[in-house]
Amino acid sequence: MLVYVGCDHAGLDLKLKVMAALPDIQWKDVGTHSADSVDYPDYADQVSREIVKVDLENKKNNIVDSQKGPALGLLICGSGQGMAIRANKYSNIRAALCWNDDIARLSREHNNANILCLSARFSSPDDAVKMIKTFLSTSFAGGRHQQRVDKLATDTGC
Repeated sequence: MLVYVGCDHAGLDLKLKVMAALPDIQWKDVGTHSADSVDYPDYADQVSREIVKVDLENKKNNIVDSQKGPALGLLICGSGQGMAIRANKYSNIRAALCWNDDIARLSREHNNANILCLSARFSSPDDAVKMIKTFLSTSFAGGRHQQRVDKLATDTGC
């Protein structure tokens, strides 16, 4: 499975550590690649655009669970919240800000999240690796959760 990963300057160290700790994952690193200050929305945009392409292809092929498709995403910034806010502006993106293993599992199982957002300031590398492994290995439960996930994509007209 391909995992698109992006971070801002605050998330760089954690990104590098989790990528090194998980060498079996096929990472597509969209940046940032230095500690110079950058704007997190730029990296959330890059990852989100790639996941949207994958999601649209999955829908064409009747694949509901994004884990069965070729890609998921990982975004890391200082709090994780900015990345999640920006990513969720994209249609078909369900970015989940996770702070422990249970939330990572539930975000996939119940919400079919396709991007995991982590806080570099509040997640240790060991906890981040555990959340990533859980996120990537958990399947969407479907069933009663599908109609709820479908409602997430409904335009509210606001």
